[in-house]
Amino acid sequence: MVQLNLPEKLSTERLILQRLRYEDAEEIFYTYASKSEATKFVSWPTHKSLDDTRSFLQYAIRGWSMGKDYSFSIRFKETNRLIGSFGILNDEGKLQFGYALSPTQWGNGYGTEVCKYMMQVLKKTEGVNRIQTFVDVENIASSKVLLKSGLVEEALLKNFFSFVNQGSTPKDCILFKLP
Repeated sequence: MVQLNLPEKLSTERLILQRLRYEDAEEIFYTYASKSEATKFVSWPTHKSLDDTRSFLQYAIRGWSMGKDYSFSIRFKETNRLIGSFGILNDEGKLQFGYALSPTQWGNGYGTEVCKYMMQVLKKTEGVNRIQTFVDVENIASSKVLLKSGLVEEALLKNFFSFVNQGSTPKDCILFKLP
């Protein structure tokens, strides 16, 4: 297994990214994980209870230790308030990433700020040979964030992924990669 040497805490101009902790459960649940509008385009089911969030955190914390999943909380630098998360799945140096933000924070440039910054960090990380993600073709906002963050469209994938929060019908997706 290719372990990535990623710091547990990073910061951008306005935000702090830090390794997810068990103590984040309530904030994650109430900020975005239980919000259907925030989870429409993610690969995991909307959390119905704090137990769902706690189970996810057990997975994420174990995943980091195993070198398979590196999940960060996204917080305001000034107030330490949680506004979302950014996660990286590691498959032997081929990275897939995603993010989720509180709907109250959409349109403020936080997604772009985090993605741009993380692309720079990941590009310099030893053992990384590919950085990619995919989005539902209907997820225009995230496509714009990814393009602004330096990624390029690589392919249109027909009936590629069934988003659990959209009735699990296969959807067309756009595959993005960092050149």
